[in-house]
Amino acid sequence: MACLNSGLKRDEANSFYEDNKPTDGTPYTWWVGRGSEKHFYWGGSGPGIQKCACGIDRNCTDPKYDCNCDADHKQWRDDSGLLIYKEHLPVSQVAVGDTNRPGSEAKLTVGPLRCQGDDNYWNAASFTTPSSYLHFATFQGETSADISFYFKTSAPYGVFLENLGNTDFIRLELKSPKVISFSFDVGNGPVELTVHSAAPLNDDQWHRVMAERNVKESVLQLDQTYRASRLAPAQGHTRLELFSQLYVGKPASLTCQDSAAGGQRGFLGCIRALRMNGITLDLEERATVTPGVKPGCQGHCTSFGVYCRNGGKCVERYNGYLCDCTATAYDGPFCTRDVGGFFEAGTLVKYNFMPEAVAGASRDAKILTHQLTPHEVNLTKEEVAFSFSTSNAPAILMYVSSKTQDYLAVVLRQNGSLQVRYYLGGLREPFSIDVDQRNLANGQPHSINMSRVDRSITIQLDHYPPVSYTLPDASDTQFNLVKTLFLGKVFETGHIDPVLIERYNTPGFIGCLSRVQFNGVAPLKTALRAVAQATLTSGQPDRQPAAASPVSYQGKLLESNCGSSPLTIPPMSAATDPWHLDNTDAEFPFNEERVIPDGVNRDSAIIGGIIAVVIFTILCTLVFLIRYMFRHKGTYHTNEAKGSGESTGESADTAIIGTDNPETIDESKKEWFI
Repeated sequence: MACLNSGLKRDEANSFYEDNKPTDGTPYTWWVGRGSEKHFYWGGSGPGIQKCACGIDRNCTDPKYDCNCDADHKQWRDDSGLLIYKEHLPVSQVAVGDTNRPGSEAKLTVGPLRCQGDDNYWNAASFTTPSSYLHFATFQGETSADISFYFKTSAPYGVFLENLGNTDFIRLELKSPKVISFSFDVGNGPVELTVHSAAPLNDDQWHRVMAERNVKESVLQLDQTYRASRLAPAQGHTRLELFSQLYVGKPASLTCQDSAAGGQRGFLGCIRALRMNGITLDLEERATVTPGVKPGCQGHCTSFGVYCRNGGKCVERYNGYLCDCTATAYDGPFCTRDVGGFFEAGTLVKYNFMPEAVAGASRDAKILTHQLTPHEVNLTKEEVAFSFSTSNAPAILMYVSSKTQDYLAVVLRQNGSLQVRYYLGGLREPFSIDVDQRNLANGQPHSINMSRVDRSITIQLDHYPPVSYTLPDASDTQFNLVKTLFLGKVFETGHIDPVLIERYNTPGFIGCLSRVQFNGVAPLKTALRAVAQATLTSGQPDRQPAAASPVSYQGKLLESNCGSSPLTIPPMSAATDPWHLDNTDAEFPFNEERVIPDGVNRDSAIIGGIIAVVIFTILCTLVFLIRYMFRHKGTYHTNEAKGSGESTGESADTAIIGTDNPETIDESKKEWFI
């Protein structure tokens, strides 16, 4: 793959200076590349050569100069060419100098960035099931077979390709995680070449295989590092006679030896740039119409990686994908199940950001070993997130200590309100943030998400909008030498806030903590997994983790899904319920000043009057409708024929008899009784 700028052109006229350079030799004109460095070469030339293409080809307008534009002519001259050193591309800016004199002009054009490469090099297919394969025409390699391709897989074995004859065959196979096999038979009996890799080949990284067979020898090479060869017999058959289709990724044909070893083994993974005797097979085109094979090797994470939530990492599998939740505070197939634990009185979780031996050493020793402990850092920003539910206050939810006096604490005060305390030095007292004055020790789950960048602190409680706070100017911004994180209770030696311990540390947090995360660490999840592992190995749930583990705990720690309980609204107490009249002392929280002497609220009287008027109106309307409906009951109606009028004075019967159209008699005699 190569990238180039398809046009970098300089045009200058009447530039009265020599070689585009002042007396110190530095050119007046240059361009800036990817790394913000200056480059003084132009299209057609190379790095470090302050010339244009004509200077390289020695055909500039004036042979004294290395660029046409430096010829000092009054007519326009140009220098153009391609910049092909992709390490310097793209061109981000161009500086043109020494054009401020009368009659001096310059024009410069930068063309688009173009990337070119060999499509065959990336022609690839992904095999997602052990039984999937591609088939092509019979391989024509009678006297010479030259095969090369790249592969990557996480499976321990698999057949790359195979072509069969009556007795002849040719096959390339991953026989084990460290062994590649090239086997064939041209009629002299099976021949097998193997190369052994020092490292496993099923590491999901690209590896290259080259295999060759001719009338003189056979060769197998892996990654330009491992090679095996064998001379062909002096006498015997030399022609490889095949008749079946060429199968790529197909399980090997079953032989007696295969049957004893457990049967056929298909390939799971990606193959690209498959060339056989100089011809590249179009794997992508064939994969588009083959079940179980997909064109390209982009993998499932490209399409489905978004389903790995809460920081979960998508890991490719050739029959799907996996969400790796190791570095998160969540679990489950998509890292959506928050991991929680129930704390009894006195239970605590302790997570060390440094080995205990270092934590107990002298200050000089700590500084000496600082670079040897990657978890010990000086923080200028923190990301904190967790959920909690409790009915007891006060309590320490989280406490992060340091080897200095710096600390971070999240506590519930005596009244159940939430408080965040920062001490980073520079202040006489810790900087305290009263997040909410409500009583959060109400047995309901609450969540807190907090972040700090230098002096800016943002805190979000439950579903409420985030609120921003700022550390005082006198406060430091660096959390120095972070040491230990505590959950539930603090049991620490060294610098610690005595007021914090005295007010909030006894008897300790009682309740549920879940999805606890501090930067990239999930201490509660780590502790619960250590508890589960200890129970599995020894049957003793109270056993402490191994000494090498960064996490430890005291008391009884039980995994619980308490953090996933939905937030509910408790019923209103009788003391504050305005519609609960059993309590004679209850007061309405509205319009308290508008009380009439007999104790009846005036608004209630007005509402009652309106309701009475509405009921009266409805009753009147009903009476009117009933009278109207029964007013015509029993009336006798006769439909007389046309032409009978009251002016003639004739009876109805006479009018009917005198009708000219006798067929209308029956219709005119119809009567209705309502």
